[in-house]
Amino acid sequence: MQDTIKRLRAKKDDEGFTLIELLVVVVIIGVLVAIAVPVYLNYRQGAADKSAQSDVRGAISAVEQFYTNNGNTYPATKANTTATAGTNLLLDTLAGGATTTATSTITVSDKTVIGYNFVSSGTPVVTSYTICATNTGGSGKWYKYDSTAGGSVKASTATSPSLTAC
Repeated sequence: MQDTIKRLRAKKDDEGFTLIELLVVVVIIGVLVAIAVPVYLNYRQGAADKSAQSDVRGAISAVEQFYTNNGNTYPATKANTTATAGTNLLLDTLAGGATTTATSTITVSDKTVIGYNFVSSGTPVVTSYTICATNTGGSGKWYKYDSTAGGSVKASTATSPSLTAC
């Protein structure tokens, strides 16, 4: 019986971790966190930028739907109109200020600011439009669609872009 007790007491001396082992584990965890946090932040910025691009694509669809539903007339809703997250940009005005029942809505994502600017010819007829957006949680890039050029949504090359001149 006393041999068993001696063996149990001898094993208890070897239990636990040394201070060096604990410090090594803490350093390894610190290095992993130092690598993971910047990668995570870059993913968040990229997702915010994609959100702004997606909102521009959705706005293009809304404007083109308005165009189709209103006798091939682009909306002239309040020149240089902007909207922020939580609000929707309502396209309900024809050139010349007349309102229509065939409206379209541009839905805006969280932290995104979007703008619709139209270009009219000498008469109150809207001939083209631009849509631009940015997301405040992103990298600061602006995304623009110009109906005269068509194609896809592109990052703006303006040195100091804004919603009215992106």
